[in-house]
Amino acid sequence: MKTFNILDYGFESLPTENIDGKRYYITPTGEKYPSVTSVTGLLNKESIKKWRKRVGEKKANKISTQAARHGTSAHQLFEDYIRGDNFEEKFKGAMPTTQQAFISLEEELNKIGTVHGLESPLYSHKLQMAGRVDCIAEYFGDNISIIDFKTSAKPKRREWIENYFIQETAYAKMFEELTGKKVHSIITMIAVNDGTSQMFFEEPSEKYTEKLGQLRGQYREQYGL
Repeated sequence: MKTFNILDYGFESLPTENIDGKRYYITPTGEKYPSVTSVTGLLNKESIKKWRKRVGEKKANKISTQAARHGTSAHQLFEDYIRGDNFEEKFKGAMPTTQQAFISLEEELNKIGTVHGLESPLYSHKLQMAGRVDCIAEYFGDNISIIDFKTSAKPKRREWIENYFIQETAYAKMFEELTGKKVHSIITMIAVNDGTSQMFFEEPSEKYTEKLGQLRGQYREQYGL
């Protein structure tokens, strides 16, 4: 099992508060910023509504709950592996689907170099957003990347997951603002339920930054914060 070098930046914890069903993070200086996922979620809001209507609320709730549980369990196992936190025992105790998710991404996880953040709380006064990033690490040599772990029932197409790239760009900008260190790439690692994996590589480009700004404006208009 690989041992990872994990740096400690001393990122301050961010308390959260729910306002009208939306999660807000409270920064060390007292600002309340919406979560990145709440903001980027506006991008797929209509398509999710149509899907729920098509399959029915009961089935949609069941599928969503199962997907969320699987995603949370897999994320925790990925994190335990990188931290070296009693991993072998936790792997044995995990559900078979969670074990499969890890196995499908193990080779890619082992390509991760020095880790600059793991489930780290980040925020940006410039973007007026906050959130927790899955992983910040060196991946292409010593280049720092934002790495986002995902699980999926079916393989994804690049054109379906622009919201992932926008979300990862937000974390890149937050990390840069807080540390002064440049993020060179954003990486989406997807464990598919059929045992395969997918990797998507992008740059935190101006295109995604502009989309992020537009979505933040829409969020402010709709929710006032």
